[in-house]
Order: sequence, then C-alpha cells, then structure tokens
Amino acid sequence: MWGMTSRDRLERIARAQGFAPFSEGLGAALIANLDFVFDPAWLKQIAAMPDHVLTLGGVPVLANIGRPEAREAVAGAMEGNRPLATSDGLVLIDYESSGAIENEALRKREKPFLGRLEPASVRALERASYAGAYKGVTDVLTKYLWPEWALALTRAAARIGLSPNMVTSIGAILCVIATWCFWEGYYWQGLLIGLVFMILDTVDGKLARCTITSSWWGNIFDHGIDLVHPPIWCYAWGVGLAHWGLAFRPAIFALIMAVLVGGYVVQRLIEGAFIKAFGMHVHVWRKVDSDFRLITARRNPNWVILLVSLAFARPDWGLAEVAAWTVISLVVHAIQLAQAFAARARGREIRSWLA
Repeated sequence: MWGMTSRDRLERIARAQGFAPFSEGLGAALIANLDFVFDPAWLKQIAAMPDHVLTLGGVPVLANIGRPEAREAVAGAMEGNRPLATSDGLVLIDYESSGAIENEALRKREKPFLGRLEPASVRALERASYAGAYKGVTDVLTKYLWPEWALALTRAAARIGLSPNMVTSIGAILCVIATWCFWEGYYWQGLLIGLVFMILDTVDGKLARCTITSSWWGNIFDHGIDLVHPPIWCYAWGVGLAHWGLAFRPAIFALIMAVLVGGYVVQRLIEGAFIKAFGMHVHVWRKVDSDFRLITARRNPNWVILLVSLAFARPDWGLAEVAAWTVISLVVHAIQLAQAFAARARGREIRSWLA
C-alpha cells in the first residue's frame, strides 16, 4: 500500500509515534498483525489501553498486553488468522461495532480505517487511508472540487517515489510562475498554474500522511509557503492591472493592499489567539464556524472571486472584492473570538462540536 509493505508501514508509524523499532518476537507489550493495515490513530489509541485487543472479524489485529502467556495466545490467533479461543481477562474492541473518534489535528470526527491487506484490497485501502488523511474542516475547493484529482496525484507520486518535499518544491516553482503571470497581466494563465499549485498543496500533505513521511522541515516548508504567498499574489495581481488599462490610482492601490495584508494578518492572529485561549481552532468550535471555514477569506475562496471577476473582464473588481471579503471575514472571526470569551465567562465549556 502506497508502495510500502505492511511491515514497512507499521515501522514508520511506530517511529513517528516514538516507539522502539519494529522487531519480531513477543518481548513487547504491543503486538500487530501484519496481514492487516490500519490508521495510525489505532496504534496511538491501543498503546494507551493496556490489556486491550482490537479485532476485525474476530481476528486480533492490534494488542497491548503485558502478560507473556496472554501475548502468546494473541500472537497465535494472529498467526492462525482465527479469533481468540478465550479473552482471558482481555478487553476486546470489535472494529465493526467501534465508534468514531475525534482527530484534532485534521479537524474531524470519524472512524479510523482498518482492513486486511490483499492484492484485491490495495486500492480500497489506499482510498480509505487517503480519506483518513484529509482534513474535515477546510475550504470549499479542497473539500469538494479536487479530492479525486489529489488522490490520483498522491498515488502517482507514491508509485514513482516522489517525497512530499519534492511535491512541495514543484508547487513552490509553480507558485512563483503564477506570481509572474499575475504581475504581467496573464491572469488566465496565472489562475490555471495557481490551480495546479493549490492541488499540489493538498497532495504533499496527503502524501506525507499516507506514506508516514511527515517531517519538521516539510511542515515548515509547506506552511511557510502557504502563509507568505497569498498577499504577494494579490500585489502581483494589482500590478498586472496596468496591462489591462485598469490600474488603480496609487493611493487606492495602497489602501486596498493595506486592507488585504492587514486583514490577512489580523485574521491569522485571531485564529492563533483562539487556539491559545481554548486549545482548538476557531473553525471547529461550532458547526457554523466549520461551515464558514468553507468560504472564509483564504487563498482558495479568494481564487474563486478572482476567477469570476476575470470572467467579466474586470480583474480590478476582483481585487477590490477580495479586499472587501477579507474585511467581512475578519469581522466574523473577531465576533467568534468575542463570543467564545463571553461564553466562557458565563461558565460554559468551550469544546469542539466534533468532540
């Protein structure tokens, strides 16, 4: 799956979660059945639950057992592909009837995947793994437009051995090219190249999670580009208006850019303040907050605004509309933060609707 054997994948998951390197034998409390693959969330959960066994169709898949005799019995059932003859004081977690759990990092609540790895099941399990790596609360384009495109590209990248950082590097080059296109007034070309870059911005993260190759540098590289380039794109778009005979007067352009950059920065600061105060993203507090994240003034929704304005041959309107939408989104975020503080002052617990 994703170009890895079950053993390779399990070892990467274990290392990522701080466990000792994978080894044969029954010396460790954690035992995994290599005929199966599962979401990394399962290892994290079972590792915190002594004397628990996760099963699929009654067959033990993952276990945390301290007693040697019990470990031997579970390992025997795994090797024989059969249910345990007796639970012997163990708590069995039946995957089929288990419920959903919250994934704070990906802002969603769902049941982590698990399945037997066979040639016929690879593509279905890759799809389940990919879906498990996808953020639940995000913008409208990422959520609805290109999940299938990004899945195909993630599979292709894994097959040919591209690393997430390689994908990010390709995207960074496209981001620079799109910026140049905007600067020169080649808006249609810039939007198309920017679209490919935005899809790759989804692919690199999914590839890292699916192949268990996330890294500190990769996270900095990817998110650094995400944070920096949107205001630069807007500035380049404004400069390019001169090629269309639609340039703003210098004072008006300076005001628009001040609103865009200032609103963008303050909105990010509000999101950071919410995380610091309440330990979660503002977008996962209430259902309405998650819904607003679909269209809030971020790069992808702003791309749609610019595209529509260009369809009417008025790219100048598009930049002004992005500035206006940035102000509206900023006000909404400020209200969300104020409402959360007010709710806590009244003694209400601030917790995610996904919890």
